[in-house]
Amino acid sequence: MKLVFAGTPEVAVPALDALLASGRHEVAAVVTRPDAPAGRGRRLVASPVAERAEEAGIEVLKPAKPRDPEFLERLREIAPDCCPVVAYGALLPRAALDIPAHGWVNLHFSLLPAWRGAAPVQHAIMAGDEITGASTFLIEEGLDSGPVYGTITETVRPTDTSGDLLTRLAFAGAGLLAATMDGIEDGTLKAVPQPAEGVSLAPKVTVEDARVDWHAPALRVDRLVRGCTPAPGAWTTFRGERLKLVQVALAPDRTELAPGRLAAGKNEVYAGTGSHAVELLWVQAQGKKPMKAADWARGARIAEGETLGQ
Repeated sequence: MKLVFAGTPEVAVPALDALLASGRHEVAAVVTRPDAPAGRGRRLVASPVAERAEEAGIEVLKPAKPRDPEFLERLREIAPDCCPVVAYGALLPRAALDIPAHGWVNLHFSLLPAWRGAAPVQHAIMAGDEITGASTFLIEEGLDSGPVYGTITETVRPTDTSGDLLTRLAFAGAGLLAATMDGIEDGTLKAVPQPAEGVSLAPKVTVEDARVDWHAPALRVDRLVRGCTPAPGAWTTFRGERLKLVQVALAPDRTELAPGRLAAGKNEVYAGTGSHAVELLWVQAQGKKPMKAADWARGARIAEGETLGQ
């Protein structure tokens, strides 16, 4: 089939690579978000998908909005049979959805209908899911509600961050997306409507959502930190300034600390929660680089009774 691939961040690159390597399909063009400012100099930088497409010599389309007439006209000229999508980052209008004969097929990082939305991996970890996965589905105008072509499952490991889990899903899901394109081409794969039960939503996790509530149980604190790593980054406050929590570990033997109360030893730092303590392993003070929590505590000279989150 002739394909136009839509995607933007690094997590979409494995799927593009899988389609380029498949040997069965022609990736005629790539659609991605416009170049965006990055770094201290805020210079415009192309998306990871755009960079990979340019390396492969593929036409790159960067519409400000997918409803732009010039973009729609170019898509009609290319006349793709199908448009596979991974984390493109913009809503597709009906005028775009109607162009390819087999529609737009999205690789979504959850077992639909669970975790529809922008942040399925983050929400799966924060909810304590033990199993998640990826799905390919036909895009409709609803939020991730279209019929599903295929799924894969993936175990959520006890120490997984959202970055860890998303990386594994990106590579496993790339194979699923390529197999879905094969099945659509040869007519052996039919999309099945999603069940009405089991729907859950995964909206974008904001900075405020990532603030730690020290009165919550330790397990919930741990899941929040892992789910918000690397972005947007779980955080709290210390002495009136923001402190980012890069990595924590459960410390079930420490039950004597009040919520948020700090206890620093020579090589360890603990913080109380609504149940037992968590050990702070890596933190990042405002304006500083990430560091071991014990090194941060020595530099801060934590006094007895000091508390996070006040």
